[in-house]
Amino acid sequence: MKNRTYFTNPLIAAMLLVFVFIAASCQKTAQPEVKNIILLIGDGMGLAQVHAAMTLSKSPLNLERAQFIGLSKTHSASNYITDSGAGGTALSTGKKTKNKRIALDTAGNKLKTIVEYAEENHKATGIVVTSSLTHATPASFVAHQKSRNMEVEIARDFVKTEVDVLIGGGSKIFDSLKLSSVFSEKGYQVCYHIDSIDIDNTGNIACFAAENHMPPMSSGRADYLPRSVELALKKLTKNENGFFLMVEGSQIDWGGHGNDIEYVVSEVIDFDLAVGKAMDFADKNPGTLVIVTADHETGGLSITDGNLSKNHVETYFTSTDHTGIMVPVYTYGTGAAAFSEIMQNTGIFDKMMLAFGFEK
Repeated sequence: MKNRTYFTNPLIAAMLLVFVFIAASCQKTAQPEVKNIILLIGDGMGLAQVHAAMTLSKSPLNLERAQFIGLSKTHSASNYITDSGAGGTALSTGKKTKNKRIALDTAGNKLKTIVEYAEENHKATGIVVTSSLTHATPASFVAHQKSRNMEVEIARDFVKTEVDVLIGGGSKIFDSLKLSSVFSEKGYQVCYHIDSIDIDNTGNIACFAAENHMPPMSSGRADYLPRSVELALKKLTKNENGFFLMVEGSQIDWGGHGNDIEYVVSEVIDFDLAVGKAMDFADKNPGTLVIVTADHETGGLSITDGNLSKNHVETYFTSTDHTGIMVPVYTYGTGAAAFSEIMQNTGIFDKMMLAFGFEK
């Protein structure tokens, strides 16, 4: 029998190594490359809130377009039940912290946010919310303070950043502290209605669309949120390096605190329109990852009965506060499959960093 030397022949061995290297390189380049991330947070939005909205909506929710679904554990470092400060910080920094903290760890040290990482990597960044910009969730992506209640300090932190697009309420505090003029001096176009936003202006955007928070949908907010998302996307896409955009449907939470199912559902449906704008953008712009989740559930909402053909739902709230139940994570677009699991809320940050290829 002839000796089988083809594994030890130097030339053949070298060729095999080259083949393995080429195959590995091709596999590596075939991995999804995420250029843009749109993170949409439905504050206080659990599965029951989503299903109630599905039942009462006249058309299917955009959330039903999600390609992958996971679950997020929301407890904070100090409490089984998180608040929006710690919940937002977990999403923005990948670290659990004490309730009320804004992008600080349990010892009070600054935590770098996904917005700051994106800016360091020359990506555009944006924040669009239906609350004041100084509220807990948006603050946790931009500011660093011991308490979510330190709105003056939080507002001052905003002018220290270079976030490309800021759209939300809060004109009263920014104007009273003369921070609006500071934004102007930094080259921002400062306005007080989204109709005044000039996308072709080369400056960044600071749009304070209400004195405090935006009005609820039931009080005439109309299409502010989906339109603001559209405007933000038009602005952010001007950066060839890509972008990170955080969008919050802030008032789903407030309907839960008030045990007001009509408030909850109207806010979820409005938030879902913004989700649709993000998914449509992802369809037209490969390399875009859309993530939809919540910082916690509010109200302990249960659905006790309903009728799909009549768009009727019967509900029961078990609490006027946040609860500890896991919340859904819906994903769509490039890299969406990575979120199809049960994870800590901090895992969403970790997966975003990995998707962008950022190093901590």
